[in-house]
Amino acid sequence: MGALFATVGGAVACASTGDARVAFFDTLRGACGARYEGAKQFPDDTTDAFHGKLLVATVAECNDSQVRVPFVVGADSSRTWVFTTRDSTLELKHDHRHADGTPDSVTMYGGMANLDGAPMSQHFEADAYTARLIPAARTNVWTVTFSADAKELTYHLDRDAKPRFTAVLKRVN
Repeated sequence: MGALFATVGGAVACASTGDARVAFFDTLRGACGARYEGAKQFPDDTTDAFHGKLLVATVAECNDSQVRVPFVVGADSSRTWVFTTRDSTLELKHDHRHADGTPDSVTMYGGMANLDGAPMSQHFEADAYTARLIPAARTNVWTVTFSADAKELTYHLDRDAKPRFTAVLKRVN
């Protein structure tokens, strides 16, 4: 097998072409400390809670098995994306908390990366827990993508095989 290389902030992440999930996690971890800012691109709905708000994702806590990315919407800092790797798998969970730090009743939903991803982009299919917690989200697929130079981060959600949400964020540090 060949090797894939991704440069992030001057560091080179490498993984076997056999598992793009590992390469993606290495890219994400290599961006530790990076701050991405941007806006919602879809849907174009002025009544949407994200409309007109600055969106900020900071790759904040990174270790060999987990990367936590607080995702702030305007002044609302209740969301964190949690990427966890174990045994060459990759999971994305959405950790929602109240201001006092207690978990929201709708939290830790997400799923595992499927095998269709690439070193700079992964697709996370809703798991059984998500389907029980949010029945309408049972078909969700979250796609997280870095541009080739890792200066842009896109977070996209499909539901029922249709686009539901897209945010495009640019690295600012």
